[in-house]
Amino acid sequence: MSSRTFIAFLLLFTASAGAQDAAQPRVSTVVVPVVASTLGPSMYRWLTDVELVNETSLPLDVAVELPAAPDAPAFVTTLSPGQVQRFNDIIGQAFGLPNAISPLRITTAGRRSITVRAHAYTVRGNDVSPMQRLDVYANDTWFPIRVLDGLAFSDSFRTNIGLVNFSDQDAEFVLALQRVPGRNVAITHLHVGAGGLIHSSIQSLFPLITNGSGFSVVVETPVRQTHVYASVIESTDNRARFIASRIGTR
Repeated sequence: MSSRTFIAFLLLFTASAGAQDAAQPRVSTVVVPVVASTLGPSMYRWLTDVELVNETSLPLDVAVELPAAPDAPAFVTTLSPGQVQRFNDIIGQAFGLPNAISPLRITTAGRRSITVRAHAYTVRGNDVSPMQRLDVYANDTWFPIRVLDGLAFSDSFRTNIGLVNFSDQDAEFVLALQRVPGRNVAITHLHVGAGGLIHSSIQSLFPLITNGSGFSVVVETPVRQTHVYASVIESTDNRARFIASRIGTR
């Protein structure tokens, strides 16, 4: 189901309430750039817990989507005032999928979004890694140049980079690896299809760079409705740090 069709369904679902002010936005959308249930190095499974919180005094209808997962599964739920809906492993608990990696898009029927909290972690047997808090983006964070700082790749750390394309057109991304601002160490080009996600290690994106720390990646794309993110992970215990993008300049 396309995002536009799904949003239309949400509006139809809530139309009987008649509580929308025509002068106000009819829906509010936020994005968790990536959620997952997938195996990583050394057979650790990456999982994501998500909380949906209605901090208003009114019941709110909410649509939750995995747009980059097979068949783009989605559901609609209603949160009563003050209600907290928690999903442990949202991929499995909420969507019934054994494996998936996708952005999570949450659309609220109303001018104010519900509060969304998300944490990623790994599990192998009884071994659970520290929680990694994931930033929640507004639906439109696009800027032609965005920068991911504080990246590293070595025996002690590894970095993953994600590119999200929510638009209806394919997107071309140019990624430049820098140690000193304005000086490119390496450049790569990536194509992300409409509605797609690329989640890849920095070593695979820049294979000629064997190790280092304190790097930045400058990401350029002219396509709106795109998001970029990174995660730096310690090799010893999978302790991770989510890297949100900042606005960059040439």
